[in-house]
Amino acid sequence: MLRKQAKIFKQQSKKVATDLQHRKTINFNISKYDAAVQAGKLRFSDFELAKEITSDIKDEVISKLPDLLLQYEEEAQKNGVEVYWAEDSSSLIQQVSEVLKEEETRMLVKSKSMVSEEVELNDNLEKFGIESVETDLGEFIVQVAGEKPYHIVTPAMHKSKSDVAELFHKHFGTDINLSAEEMTGFVRQYLRKKFLTADVGITGGNFICAKEGAIAVTENEGNAYLSASMPKTHIVIVGIEKVIPSISDLSKMWPVLAAHGTGQQLTVYSNVFFGPKRADEVDGPERMVVFLLDNKRSDIYRDPKLRQSLKCIRCGACLNYCPVYKNIGGYTYAATYSGPIGSVLTPHFKDFTDFNHLSFASSLCGKCEEICPVHIPLTQLLLYNRQKSSKNSMLNKGLYLALSDRKHMDAVNGRVKTILKDAFESGLVGEKKELSDFTSKSFSKAYRKHKKT
Repeated sequence: MLRKQAKIFKQQSKKVATDLQHRKTINFNISKYDAAVQAGKLRFSDFELAKEITSDIKDEVISKLPDLLLQYEEEAQKNGVEVYWAEDSSSLIQQVSEVLKEEETRMLVKSKSMVSEEVELNDNLEKFGIESVETDLGEFIVQVAGEKPYHIVTPAMHKSKSDVAELFHKHFGTDINLSAEEMTGFVRQYLRKKFLTADVGITGGNFICAKEGAIAVTENEGNAYLSASMPKTHIVIVGIEKVIPSISDLSKMWPVLAAHGTGQQLTVYSNVFFGPKRADEVDGPERMVVFLLDNKRSDIYRDPKLRQSLKCIRCGACLNYCPVYKNIGGYTYAATYSGPIGSVLTPHFKDFTDFNHLSFASSLCGKCEEICPVHIPLTQLLLYNRQKSSKNSMLNKGLYLALSDRKHMDAVNGRVKTILKDAFESGLVGEKKELSDFTSKSFSKAYRKHKKT
């Protein structure tokens, strides 16, 4: 029997997959990224070697993750950074709210951060009467629309230019015929006032540099740089898996991340934040606070096979290449992380029983694994999740019992097998596929008769 989340997923998948306008918008937007990534690959003399190097770096990280995190904490504190550990979402929200209370925060600016979406930061801060303003253009659009990010890298991928123009006209009274450049200019002016008056700035972190105790952030709009430098307090919220050994590794990680994410040689703004401004510095925050979020990542790390998923650098390439994502869209997953990597991680971040259906939302074509810049074996991990979700199923136990022994298989004739097949067919292969009927005699019985004659 399908659980509630699985039923909703099937219903939403059917609805979105048959929405031709939605598919047109998504395919158009993803096609632009596909073309850019293809061009990005050509900038490398040996693209596969570059991927091998980044994968090796993340393999090293996985092999000694606890030690690297402790090294980061020690070095960051030397730089004047306050470092806190958050076991789960509620712990993080509590600790962040305490810092914001100390700063008497009424309004803060926030750059794009999927981990903050993971803990529903904006919704929780609203309960404390704190306004959290998204400053990434795509995040700003979905926040105004009252929606969540649709894609790991491109939050408003599901919206066309006319959709955004209509949204801004409704909320801000702008001309409905504004061009994309004019809408961007409007948002820039709107957000500039927010940057100048915000009490606190919050960013995520693409990489945690352990050796130097630094946070590396890469982006294309300058909003993360402004969020970190203009308010007097800079808060970083980052997952513990984002650590890398040293700043020297950024020269390998950043170009590969940029090539897979947007097709660029390097994103426009790539900054490394060490800590609050020093006595001899004019600019920068007076206080820097870093929150290292676990939120079940340690559970994933303890699984020798599943821990490979923690290598993910959130480039979003696996989503763009996934035929399932292209057809059912980002919201159907009902999770922060969608696409292939989301289908691997979400069942473990949330309740596995309620969300293990996502592990089956894949054609297993292997395109995600092929494009992954850090060689995460996504198809293997999806199958691993499927195995975990199926081992306690009564139907699967019955199938295993029947199929594991030839005598069991030959105990009933083909007509009975066909009746059983028809009864469970939709549950096994879905409504759109059919299994062939069984012959009256099994191959083994026919072969034994042939041998006798």
